[in-house]
Amino acid sequence: MKRINFTKMVASGNDFIVIDKPVTNPHLLARRACERKTGIGADGLLLIQKIRNKDFRMRIFNPDGSEAEMCGNGARCLAIYASSKFKTKNLRLFTKAGIIEAQTNKDVAKIKMSHPKDRQLDIAVQLHERSLKVNYIDSGVPHAVVFVEGLHNIDVNNIGRQIRYHKRFQPRGTNVNFVEVYDRNYIGVRTYERGVEGETLACGTGVVASSLIAFLKIFEGKTKPKNFLMKAKTLSTEVLNVYFNYKEDKFLDVWLEGKVNNICKGEYNV
Repeated sequence: MKRINFTKMVASGNDFIVIDKPVTNPHLLARRACERKTGIGADGLLLIQKIRNKDFRMRIFNPDGSEAEMCGNGARCLAIYASSKFKTKNLRLFTKAGIIEAQTNKDVAKIKMSHPKDRQLDIAVQLHERSLKVNYIDSGVPHAVVFVEGLHNIDVNNIGRQIRYHKRFQPRGTNVNFVEVYDRNYIGVRTYERGVEGETLACGTGVVASSLIAFLKIFEGKTKPKNFLMKAKTLSTEVLNVYFNYKEDKFLDVWLEGKVNNICKGEYNV
């Protein structure tokens, strides 16, 4: 029986298993280790490999074994992990969604997101029991954004699952965010995550996607600020900061910031 050393980390309620050694079958390991009853239990498996100096390769695997292009809260965890182990406050993470710049200060990690793309607003989507206006943006991974009132009453798993698998978003599928606007720079977000196939306590790329779309809706028909900070409250009750610039109908320099907790270290029997 082989033993693998791991670190358990949490960012905004998203918990991850971090491994910095080569893994033979990461897809299988993710399915087994992320299982909460028979494994370690986590929202995802993160693999990190040092390339050179301040550059690291990052791979993200969902609990169902699928590999994700990017994970905002996972990237923040790895930034803190690498900062602690390799004594560097500024680093770069190489992901399938592109190169992510990261800055750390004690237990706070701030990451520069890949350029948002494929923005679409007010898509009419017919579900089993209703028709919804859904917005879409790729903030590293695909995200649908639905604006609601009474966020705490929303059946995230039921409605989220229907949108996640809707033909409009195939073949990739999409993560689904339900957003309530509390103020011009403050929103609440609940997310159904693709790959987890259920609601999670938070989603970094989801918070970013929700913040950008909310900005467009809040300032629709108005003069939009060039520099902005959106605060997003997650199901975990933690508030994440999303900084960005807006110029010529484009989002530039998008950063996600929040705290990270190092929970424990251990060995997992494979």
